[in-house]
Amino acid sequence: MHSRGGQALAMTAGMAADLAFGDPRRGHPVAVFGSAVAASENRLYRDSRAAGTGFTALWVSAAVLAGGLAGRAGPVGTAVATFSAVGGTTLCRVGDRIADALDDGDLDGARATLPSLVGRDPSSLDEAGICRAAVESIAENTSDATVAPLFWGALAGAPGLLGYRAVNTLDAMIGYRSSRYARFGWAAARTDDAANLVPARVTALLAGLLSGHPIRAVRAVRRDGGKHPSPNAGVVEAAFAGALGISLGGRTVYPHGVEDRPVLGDGPAPRAAELRAAVRLSRRVQIASGLLAVLAVVRVPSPRAESVPVRS
Repeated sequence: MHSRGGQALAMTAGMAADLAFGDPRRGHPVAVFGSAVAASENRLYRDSRAAGTGFTALWVSAAVLAGGLAGRAGPVGTAVATFSAVGGTTLCRVGDRIADALDDGDLDGARATLPSLVGRDPSSLDEAGICRAAVESIAENTSDATVAPLFWGALAGAPGLLGYRAVNTLDAMIGYRSSRYARFGWAAARTDDAANLVPARVTALLAGLLSGHPIRAVRAVRRDGGKHPSPNAGVVEAAFAGALGISLGGRTVYPHGVEDRPVLGDGPAPRAAELRAAVRLSRRVQIASGLLAVLAVVRVPSPRAESVPVRS
């Protein structure tokens, strides 16, 4: 274990590493975790909520245990856990690459890059559809990839960082409403909803404040945030839509089917310029959330730091 000052420095180092390098292309701990989850699913899958709950509990517990070991390794372990859990830099880099392709008139290139952000079919999307999908993903993943892991890291150190990342990864892998995962993935989806309840609203608040248009963001969240099927993604996407003066949502094609999403915001559909603005806003929110997380770690007293009575 290490002091709160050491934890703050370690988390800062992990965030700095993400800013400098982004996600490694090979051997990323989250990718290794995902491969292990996929392999075990082949053996443990049953079409029931009970089986899915046990599966989710197994892998989240394993991640929390790994986080505990990382924390016991000292600041280096916590720094590595932070770097493993956050992924906002790569998120923004992909957004910039899509905008670059669209500015160059390379629609096929933008379509080819989009699956790095979203799970929908890009083959039939025009520029507006590509930008809408990218902005929605950037908004949601600003919370999922940075704000939420840092929130749980500030609360629970390395176990919180890796535990959250496991929850979010499991939701991304099995938290679908498809015929295969409607029951098996139920626990993963509900756990992810609970883990993101506060971070999503912190993200929405920061997006409104840092965009320079907080009133627009608040209005969009109050009017549209609750219409989204996700209790958290809707809040964040509506905040970004209001802050950027655009509209998101609508017909969305996924591998498991078509969803008619509610419209969030009341502006025009986003184009490449608005996609770039969303990337800039995401970066500002990520930096601000990092500063807040480090400040929280330093200022919140450790539960072990109890006062010792002094005898007179």
